Amino acid sequence: MGNPPLGGDLSRLRQLNALSTIRALRGSAPATLSALSARTGLSRPSLKEVVGELTSLGWVEEVPPTSGGMGRPARRYRFRADRGHLVGIDIGAHNVRAALSNLDGTVLAETRQAVVPETPVRERMEAIGRAVGGCLALTGLTMADVWTVAVGTTGIVTPEGVVTYSAGIPAWTGLDLAGLLGAMFPCEVLIENDSRLAALAEARRGVARGARDVVFLHVGRRMGTGLIIDGKLHRGFGAAAGEIVMLPQARWFDAPDHLNNCPVVPEGTPVEDAASHTLAAARDGDPAALAAVERYVDDLAVGVAAIVLVLDPEIAVLGGGFSRSADVLLPPLRRRLEAVCLRMPELRASTLGDECVVFGAIDHAVDHLDRQLFTADSGTSLPVPLTRDAVSRS
Repeated sequence: MGNPPLGGDLSRLRQLNALSTIRALRGSAPATLSALSARTGLSRPSLKEVVGELTSLGWVEEVPPTSGGMGRPARRYRFRADRGHLVGIDIGAHNVRAALSNLDGTVLAETRQAVVPETPVRERMEAIGRAVGGCLALTGLTMADVWTVAVGTTGIVTPEGVVTYSAGIPAWTGLDLAGLLGAMFPCEVLIENDSRLAALAEARRGVARGARDVVFLHVGRRMGTGLIIDGKLHRGFGAAAGEIVMLPQARWFDAPDHLNNCPVVPEGTPVEDAASHTLAAARDGDPAALAAVERYVDDLAVGVAAIVLVLDPEIAVLGGGFSRSADVLLPPLRRRLEAVCLRMPELRASTLGDECVVFGAIDHAVDHLDRQLFTADSGTSLPVPLTRDAVSRS
């Protein structure tokens, strides 16, 4: 079934022109009609008409002229990214992070709430509410201003938003997370695995920016992967793609024990801090710590090599808590992969740190918005007024 007409007498061509103009303005500095003509290939008269209509509907606005120029300055226009907002949430075993952005994904506020793996579901949900409420308070907004909430969480998550298994948060297993969060937030809620969202963040704004095929390696107290294939987040048929940690032969599940149980770890150190002692000692050349790192990388390399040989990614990004010691881990990992891989991907350390999942959640919400509103086959009849209702119509 074809797209509906653009409201009354608007043609399919007018819709395509409107979409082309919005895409040219989104995420960019304000532009003149001449600049938009160069970007879109549309004539100035056509652009003037399209921009006028988009302005009247709230999608675009004229910005004040810059000072100091000679003569009458050309009119400049921008996309109204501030007309709506998105929320990204990272639900981890030890922290709940939230971020709030405009419609282009520019982050305006971030907050964090501390939890523990044993935190009951009700209390963890309350922490989520506090984290989001903190972002709203920092920006002076309310939930009425939020169009979409995107969530990344540890565990295997079905397309319907049910967590079928979670080692990091035991109480999460079997939880209808989409249902709980849907009752909490009066807007659309998206649920995704956290490592996948971390991979998306690296491909959109991190060390893999612009790459089409990316593997994100979550190395920390738990192990996991996220896959970007041909520029798109890859879930697999049942949303279980990349869960190589579930294969005992890959030796990932117990791999962190090599670092946690090293003799250099002071007695009584909490398990969440143990590996950092080993990695720091290895950096200083301690023989026992270096041996523990070699054993850990032996296990890590088994799963990484399998992924590289299957997917042939352009870039593999080392992320997660252990990535702060990428200087210690990447050289031995590279040596092992070079010995078995037909083509070596670039190995890079994440620069997004603890924010990679919450940034990825924002990017996931932006991509969802793009599919709903800003593609020719979205089914949305543009132009319509730029409100949250525009999303609900699609």
